[in-house]
Amino acid sequence: MSAAAQTAAAGLIGRSVARADAERFVAGRGRYLDDLVLADMQHVVFYRSPFARARLHAINVDAAAAMPGVSAVVTGADLATVCAGWTTRFAMWPEHVSAPQNPLAIDEVFWQGEAVAAVVAATRAQAEDALELIEIDWEEGEPVVDPTTALEPGCPPCHPAIEHNLALERKIGKGDVAAAFAGAAQVVRRRFSFGRQTGVPLEPRGILASFDRRTGELDIQQSHQAPFQMQEIYASLLGLPLERVRVASPDVGGAFGIKLHAYADEIAVVAIAMLLGRPVKFQADRLESFVSDVHARDASVEAQLAVDAEGHLLGLDVDLLFCFGAVSAYPRSSIGEALQALDLCGSAYRIDAFRGRVRGAFVNKVPTGAYRAVGQPIACAVIEQLIDDAAAAIGMDPVTMRRRNHLPARPAEAPMLPAAGGIPLGPLSLDACMDQLLENMDYRQLRATQEALRQRGVYRGIGLCTFVELTGVGAGLYGPNQVRVAGKEGVRLSLLPSGHIQCRTSATDQGQGTRTGLTQIVAQAMGSPLETVAVAAGDTSRDPLGGGAWASRGISLAGEAALLAAAQLRANILSIAAALGEQSQDGLDIVDGMIIGRDGEALMSLAEVALKAHYDSTAIKLDVIPELTMERSYAPTGKPYFAANGVQAAQVEVDIETGMIRVLDVWVVEDCGRIVNPLLTDEQIRGGVVQGIGAALFEQCIYSENGQMSNASLADYLIPMASEMPQIHVGHVTTPERETSLGAKGVGEAGTVGAIGAIWCAVNDALRPLGQGVWQQPFTPAHVLDVLHHPEMRQGEARLPPF
Repeated sequence: MSAAAQTAAAGLIGRSVARADAERFVAGRGRYLDDLVLADMQHVVFYRSPFARARLHAINVDAAAAMPGVSAVVTGADLATVCAGWTTRFAMWPEHVSAPQNPLAIDEVFWQGEAVAAVVAATRAQAEDALELIEIDWEEGEPVVDPTTALEPGCPPCHPAIEHNLALERKIGKGDVAAAFAGAAQVVRRRFSFGRQTGVPLEPRGILASFDRRTGELDIQQSHQAPFQMQEIYASLLGLPLERVRVASPDVGGAFGIKLHAYADEIAVVAIAMLLGRPVKFQADRLESFVSDVHARDASVEAQLAVDAEGHLLGLDVDLLFCFGAVSAYPRSSIGEALQALDLCGSAYRIDAFRGRVRGAFVNKVPTGAYRAVGQPIACAVIEQLIDDAAAAIGMDPVTMRRRNHLPARPAEAPMLPAAGGIPLGPLSLDACMDQLLENMDYRQLRATQEALRQRGVYRGIGLCTFVELTGVGAGLYGPNQVRVAGKEGVRLSLLPSGHIQCRTSATDQGQGTRTGLTQIVAQAMGSPLETVAVAAGDTSRDPLGGGAWASRGISLAGEAALLAAAQLRANILSIAAALGEQSQDGLDIVDGMIIGRDGEALMSLAEVALKAHYDSTAIKLDVIPELTMERSYAPTGKPYFAANGVQAAQVEVDIETGMIRVLDVWVVEDCGRIVNPLLTDEQIRGGVVQGIGAALFEQCIYSENGQMSNASLADYLIPMASEMPQIHVGHVTTPERETSLGAKGVGEAGTVGAIGAIWCAVNDALRPLGQGVWQQPFTPAHVLDVLHHPEMRQGEARLPPF
């Protein structure tokens, strides 16, 4: 914050303006209160469990409470007086039974990193010093860490509130799978292991809460993707009227899905604010983020694919096991990734016979939740590697096999076609994307170069990944499950007296460029210059209700709402202008902020219309003056998802002496419907690809046998940096979404969906002449050397149950 802004803020507080007003002053400048030191603001730090499972026999906080600057040391029992506990439930999955949760642990902890106590002090340093003096009498328990062990008969539950560790089991199928495999020319089998990951946004989680006891108003600044979701949760758990709770999520520095959930420590901060009646702030540091932010992926898969001699896919059989945490993330649960990985396996292909099962196990680890692309990268990697194996088995080029089995392009008016797992999909453009991809990458030349290099002992691989990305999720996901997450997005447009357009939207922005895209949509639809449109979001007290940012919905849903609102506001403006000019509205237009007549002559500006409408309405000869503020919402109605699609390719080089893998190039051709901003779209794809590279080659949360995360720092948890980023070539095919006027499908997760599969196929394509392949992601140098030199570490045949 500038010095002038600080002085102005200090002046506000000096005049005894309500604290919440001062916070809003700063929040309006898009910053958290790091820039403003309120005299009574306190900092919260958490004592986190060092054990994966243990009982707390006694907590001594006396020494900590006596430290300088400390205003309180709070335990779970203290917060229970102001905050109710919660349990994650999904109405359509009643068998998914999660243990109850509290803001701070009471009596027992169930993962390393679970918050046990909170120190509240004038500065973070003082709070951290006091934290060292908390004494706890622990009784360490025996954690359940391995998901396979967790589901074995007789294994004790990882939490006493549940009867067993089976968190989810779902089976789906179609066609005669046994006959498909019995009649196949080739059957390929493979095991897959997907490492546990976490999101690492530029800005860690942070929250500041203030409770005004005089008015009963709760004001929260939070780095989050879904402020309306959190408003609902805080009101419910703290027993406050919804309208007395304000949640603001201004500029957020990255989220990737991990900031979709209600975290116990953040709920604790809000409860502490109510308990103490003082503004309190918590900012996670990198070390605690690794053991408190949700994790994701963590799955093992056994799968087999049947093909005929001509390369047609006859049947797919897949069995997935996901490793969840000790509890299910609130309120959206931990099961979404597992369900989508099953439902979307083979989604881009014609497969007449399909059998699938997915299970999830509760274990004593950090809870899992949403992470960019939610299960879809796993689904893609499994089917794409099986297709490569099958193509090699029958001597067919992998491109040919994919073309032979892609779901066909269909007319826009054709009914939706169900994917292999049963999810209905709209029109796809897979072959068109493949055509452009092959041309962009010069596929034939790459294959020729690959063969020449192999003769010289250089092992390069080319991998392909066809993908379908589910986007723009509407109310059909959470509504039937009785989870209060809005499936719609809203936009409110206002013509201000200045002639500028103000846009408030529920679609939050964590760096995707959503606000920029909405600015373009509104400016074009209204005929206004870009600089006269201001878009703001992330405030439950000012914005129309909506879901926020998830499932690539910012432009696809909020953009459609903006078009609807702009169409009506434009019509109202032209109606007023016609009355002012005493002429028919037919033929009037708005161009560059001016009302244009039939003959192209500029009649008046938007500012002139606004001034008359707002301040001198007597000049408008209409019985009823149309509104100059228009609010519209949009949610998909005809289907549960939009379906973006595309194809990715990667070229890698594997050094068989060191096991090092270098990604040389990545190509993406993607169909996200109508593109509003080409630069932002391409960079979203590139960013997603880089996260996929991180998953494929570097990132993994490594746990010991007693549930300790052993690489919980950026010194040991590896993420891709500039030196690991290859050239990423992006192209597009455009098939507008048929349900909306805008035609955008969404693009936020596309790069991540296909990257792991493309790189996995490329690495194994490089190793194929050696008769080996990686099966455990990330593909570290150690894993590559293991599969090359240690027979016991090589890929075994999948052990699926009989048909």
